[in-house]
Amino acid sequence: MGGGSRRMGTDKASLFFGRERMVERVVARLKKAFPRMILVGGDAEKYSYLGLPVVRDVYPGRGPLAGIHAALVHVSTPYVFVAACDMPFADAGLALFLVRQAPGHDVVVVRDGSYLEPLFAVYGKGCLQAVEHTLKVNMRPRVVDFFPLVKVKYIERRELAGMADVGKAFFNVNTPQDLERALREEEC
Repeated sequence: MGGGSRRMGTDKASLFFGRERMVERVVARLKKAFPRMILVGGDAEKYSYLGLPVVRDVYPGRGPLAGIHAALVHVSTPYVFVAACDMPFADAGLALFLVRQAPGHDVVVVRDGSYLEPLFAVYGKGCLQAVEHTLKVNMRPRVVDFFPLVKVKYIERRELAGMADVGKAFFNVNTPQDLERALREEEC
C-alpha cells in the first residue's frame, strides 16, 4: 500500500483526511471486505497502531510492483487484493467484485480505454514468477510490465457504474491539490 509520495512531498499514508490518516481510512474501508490484511512497504513501528502485519519489500525502492511482489511472497492465499494507500474512497464492494472474477486468471484489473487501475486490482500467486522476472530485468518497472506474461482479465470501467461511484472509488491523492479536491468530495 505504500509508495514514494514524491509528487505530494510527504508520506501520503500519514496525511490526515479529516480526522483520520489516509492509510487508516483505506484500511477501514477495505476491512469490510477483507478481515485479514497486511501493509506492505511501511515502517512496522510507525504503523503498529493499525494492528496489521507489516512486510517489507524484497526489492526495496523498486516501486509498486515490488510491493505487489512482497504481498504475494508473504501471504498464503492464492490471490491478494492490492490497494494503494492514497485512495480515500476505496470501495469494499467493488474490491470484492474484482476478487470474484479472479478464478482462472493471474490478474484482474479495471480498464478505461488504455488506462488501467493496477493499484486497485487482484493478483494471483500464479504471476509471482513473472513479477520476479520483471523486477530482475528492470530497475524501475511499471506494474503492468509483466501483464503480457500472465493471464489478465480486464474489467471495463463502464461495466462497474452500477456498483459504485467509480469516479470516486479510483480517485488517488497524488498532490496537495488532489487532497483538497478529495476533501471537498467528502463533504458532498
